[in-house]
Amino acid sequence: MSHHIDLSIPKQVQANAKKGLDLHQQHGFGGTEVGEHMAEQLAAGGSLSAEEVRHVARYFPRHAHDNLKQTGEDGGKPSAGYVAWLLWGGDEGRKWSENLVERLDKQEADA
Repeated sequence: MSHHIDLSIPKQVQANAKKGLDLHQQHGFGGTEVGEHMAEQLAAGGSLSAEEVRHVARYFPRHAHDNLKQTGEDGGKPSAGYVAWLLWGGDEGRKWSENLVERLDKQEADA
């Protein structure tokens, strides 16, 4: 029997995506149209489909090397990599999506 896996977007992931959208708007860089679209979905809350969660999780390993230390909190501009990282939910988005993918994979393996 398959257990329902909750695909609701956590509040901190929503907040990170919103911050990414705000920074993108303010500075005019960081992320792609795909990233912006995902950030709008994440910021809106609700739930993602299993495939969308997998899409989010696939973003992070490819971009973990981007300049994430330049956050702009020191009064400078944030890096494009940092803005993009936030668009995908930031560190919390990575933890949440990767955890869900593990659970989805296990559920499929057990099915």
